[in-house]
Amino acid sequence: MSDPHPLASRNVLGSVIFMSRWLQAPLYLGLIVAQGVYVYQFMLELWHLVSSASRLTENELMLIVLGLIDVVMIANLLIMVIVGGYETFVSRLNLQSHPDEPEWLSHVNAGVLKVKLATALIGISSIHLLQTFINAENKTPTVITAQVVIHLTFVASAFMMAWTDRIASTTRAVTGDPAH
Repeated sequence: MSDPHPLASRNVLGSVIFMSRWLQAPLYLGLIVAQGVYVYQFMLELWHLVSSASRLTENELMLIVLGLIDVVMIANLLIMVIVGGYETFVSRLNLQSHPDEPEWLSHVNAGVLKVKLATALIGISSIHLLQTFINAENKTPTVITAQVVIHLTFVASAFMMAWTDRIASTTRAVTGDPAH
């Protein structure tokens, strides 16, 4: 027996599928909690820096400051994922008239978000690599080589994602396809 209302069934299914995007909302809330943990970690490291500053060597001071920068960069990455991901995949934030709207948010899409995330990962990897180089006497050559290879893999991946996104954008412009 055929469905007497096939169009109604498709609309219900389509609505359920479309509403399923809200299942991501708790994931973004979880990332906000994770950001709170990073703020706590930052404050602990900052306190360690301030309370121990007179007893630290230049290398120790530099490693702690790089650790602080690393926490900030990871927090920035979290914000990009939370705000950009929510805006791209769940719902519009409608911040156009808000004076603090991030500049990048006005043109975010899945491709732009991937490239921004890859660039942020390169920055974080660079900080870790710099920490390794500063503390090289305590690292094995195998560990240093592995970190350099991992960093270069991030760089190559980001380049390929940006290049692929550029090709896709050019193709969309030529064909007139309005898709993100």
